[in-house]
Amino acid sequence: MGAGTGENEQGLRQVMDMTRLISVIMLLLHFYMLWNENSGEEFLLSEFLLRLPLGPDTLKQFSIGTALLCVAGSSVKKDRTSSVRMDCICLASGAAGYFSSHLLLQLVLTINVVYVYIAATSVFYLMAISGATRLARFIKLELRRDIFNEENETFPQEERLLQNEYSINLPAKYYLYGKERRSWINFINPFRSLLVIGTPGAGKSYFIIRHVITQHIEKGFSMFIYDFKYDDLSRIAYNTLNRFNSGYRIRPQFYVINFDVVYHRCNPLAPETMDDITDATESSRTIMLGLNRDWIKKQGDFFVESPINFVTAIIWFLKKFQKGIYCTLPHVIELMQLDYPTLFGVLKTEPEIEVLINPFESAFRNEAMEQLEGQVASAKIGMARLSSPQLYYVLSGNDFTLDINNPAEPKIVCMGNNPQKQQIYGAVLSLYITRVIKLINRKHQMKSSLIFDEFPTIYFNGIDNLIATARANKVATTLAVQDYSQLKKDYGRDQAEVIMNVVGNVISGQVTGETAKSLSERFGKIVQQRQSISLSSADATRSTSTQLEAAIPASKISTLSSGEFVGMVADDPQQQIKHKIFHCSILNDHIAIADLDRSFAPIPKVRTTSQQEILDNYYRIKEDIRQIVNQLKNGK
Repeated sequence: MGAGTGENEQGLRQVMDMTRLISVIMLLLHFYMLWNENSGEEFLLSEFLLRLPLGPDTLKQFSIGTALLCVAGSSVKKDRTSSVRMDCICLASGAAGYFSSHLLLQLVLTINVVYVYIAATSVFYLMAISGATRLARFIKLELRRDIFNEENETFPQEERLLQNEYSINLPAKYYLYGKERRSWINFINPFRSLLVIGTPGAGKSYFIIRHVITQHIEKGFSMFIYDFKYDDLSRIAYNTLNRFNSGYRIRPQFYVINFDVVYHRCNPLAPETMDDITDATESSRTIMLGLNRDWIKKQGDFFVESPINFVTAIIWFLKKFQKGIYCTLPHVIELMQLDYPTLFGVLKTEPEIEVLINPFESAFRNEAMEQLEGQVASAKIGMARLSSPQLYYVLSGNDFTLDINNPAEPKIVCMGNNPQKQQIYGAVLSLYITRVIKLINRKHQMKSSLIFDEFPTIYFNGIDNLIATARANKVATTLAVQDYSQLKKDYGRDQAEVIMNVVGNVISGQVTGETAKSLSERFGKIVQQRQSISLSSADATRSTSTQLEAAIPASKISTLSSGEFVGMVADDPQQQIKHKIFHCSILNDHIAIADLDRSFAPIPKVRTTSQQEILDNYYRIKEDIRQIVNQLKNGK
């Protein structure tokens, strides 16, 4: 095969050499005929030339055409550094001069003019051939136009608007093979949960969460919002409810839990919401792990479970004592501060918690004070951080219940945190959230939406169970996190992996590292074209192949702009989505949103509370504990 290839190349060179010779001969014949015409003398071959069917002008045209054809068909060494602009100028100038050189003959016809014409035409001929030859050396590297492989990594996305009574629909634009196209991000099944990921400034709240709030309120959802930077999301919810309250059969009541500025009061340990001791255990675990985040990774250890059991016993005692009239978190905090003899004497009066308090009482009875302090002190110290008149006031009231999706009494509840006090407030808010989830994850309730901004700042035990089971009860969960590493730090690797893997809808702005790699693997691969070019001394070989590559590489996720998102949506059997993966920019009407924000009314205060009233409540709770002790003593 190699010999055959060599013979073909040799034959091609001979043909090209012959073609070039014919071009030169035709040009020489053109010059000879023109010189013969203008000299007025008979020269050798004059009669032969007169018989030719081609005139001087035709020979001139065929000469340059044959030469250019020869250049196009020959193999020349490719040069990546060749200047296309200069080569084109050379070719164009040579061709223009070659075809317009006959104007020289319009001058006084003397033999000198013919010589000038022949010289000029020859120069222009050589210029045109030289430019064409140099231009043939140029090799067009298409990959240089797309050095980041952006065009190759584009793929079709969902351009249909798919709506239903639960959906969240975000208009967007994307690029497909260099052309901008409009698309829609259709979260048609929000009950399979939505995870929003993005570093600060990626646009989680502005481009996504605010639309979840407005569209779900417009469609008649009850709602719970954890507003980390109060009142950014709460104002949106309040004003949206005022605009679209006609979409509800019964207008929801709007409630706010805020410890810095008192709006409403609510008791998360309301006795009527706790059916058995497991509810007390769940509340105790939530509050203790919220106060001691490092315990999350140590669950099961003796000195972690002991304080949880201790707090569980106190909660259940207060739930059973006089039908729970003192069952609030402030009463729990104050009761556990009693000295050991008094405390154990009080707790022993409730038979249902005897098993829970027996290890502590036994340690006290046997004077194992070091062990007892290790078991109890961590609970007392942690809970003592919550001993604040403002917290006590909010936690000991009963303005509303936490069953937000009760069809007879729908609610929109916003709970605000404070970034400067998130460790303390977050633990209490975690307790509220745990109780909310317990109450709404039931059958025959209205559709509800749970929105958690900066989710890792609170501890929510059992979030994976909520996502897995609440779908059937029409509970849509939206979690906003900055990065997988943040979730892993606060919840532990196992819990963080479960959260990342069980969510059905994922949308991510700019993230880096392990998060970007994990998302890239989740989005899968697409068929991409690959082009390779091999340069040799005579020619260039170009080959094209296809292979599976990441649809959205981790490097691309790491460089997303604000408002640019990647993700995957989940569908359902009634509305199937062919293109579930997306990489697009969400289209917000910035002017309209700014005008709307300026028109928002502030959340009205529902009560005017004096500092003295707050302090009176604080001291009343302490007095309640003394009354409990006295009643039990007198009862004996």
